[in-house]
Amino acid sequence: MAESSTFKRIVLKLSGEALAGDDGFGINPAVIKNIANQVSEAKELGVEIAVIVGGGNIWRGKTGSDLGMDRGTADYMGMLATVMNSLALQDSLEQLDCETRVLTSIEMKQVAEPYIRRRAIRHLEKGRIVIFAAGIGNPYFSTDTTAALRAAEIEADVILMGKNNVDGVYSADPKLDNTALKYDNLTYMDMLKENLQVMDATAASFCMDNDIPLVVFSITEQGNIKRAVSGESIGTTINK
Repeated sequence: MAESSTFKRIVLKLSGEALAGDDGFGINPAVIKNIANQVSEAKELGVEIAVIVGGGNIWRGKTGSDLGMDRGTADYMGMLATVMNSLALQDSLEQLDCETRVLTSIEMKQVAEPYIRRRAIRHLEKGRIVIFAAGIGNPYFSTDTTAALRAAEIEADVILMGKNNVDGVYSADPKLDNTALKYDNLTYMDMLKENLQVMDATAASFCMDNDIPLVVFSITEQGNIKRAVSGESIGTTINK
């Protein structure tokens, strides 16, 4: 029997750092090619895929703000960084013959389509991979919040959050604390109470209120996106 997806429609959330790999900054060509291959494999299961990429490998709004920049200006720069990452991922996917569309919350018609909810859903229904860029178009909101909002808008079944070199949610940073325990399952309320740094509180509260499950897993392990889409028990699952 051919493999199939557990989900009809997903949002895949990638950190900007995931695209940098061990370089720590910028876009690593081998890493982005690997991620594109994994997304392409998952797409073959018949699932509709929307992707949101952070911009931390290029610019973080909070970092600029901490250095004395106007917070709004710094955040808009971060949104532009997500557009750069999105275009790079689109190019890698299209080299694999995956039809892809980038939709931006800040209008820039020369490089991408403006975000329109019905258009995004139509692209997904036609089998295209949709990449949401430029956050929600407003400062002070993270790409985690963007993932939560877009997942609700397109009625996605789940958010799959691919992390760089972390295979789930732990009670503490496993790189710093050898006694850190990995969670297989969590509730959003527990995550907020224990201040676990999975996603920001705004995004977590939105997911909890709208009953959107979250799966946190390692993006660096080959085939993990396909495993997550297939419903395999990997990483940490967070529910209401």
